Amino acid sequence: MQIVCTENFEKQLKDVFSEYAAIDYEALKRYKIYLDTVILNMPTKIEKFKKSIYFDDDKIKDLEHQGHIIPFYIDEENETYVLLGFVKQIQ
Repeated sequence: MQIVCTENFEKQLKDVFSEYAAIDYEALKRYKIYLDTVILNMPTKIEKFKKSIYFDDDKIKDLEHQGHIIPFYIDEENETYVLLGFVKQIQ
């Protein structure tokens, strides 16, 4: 399985990173490294993710990471995980 990012995901991620970079750049670098690791390991932990709270589709799941949610679509036909967005977790 390969992992693909949508333009929406990239824009939302960049917006959040810009906010955090102004506060603590070193913490942001550690967060990004850990996030990259979590995303790269998605295929091995797919059963751990719950159905998305944002979509009514069993093929869309949520990856929760340190106060953020990454909804992703499982495209079995193309053997791809599509990262749809990067949003702050609803409290």
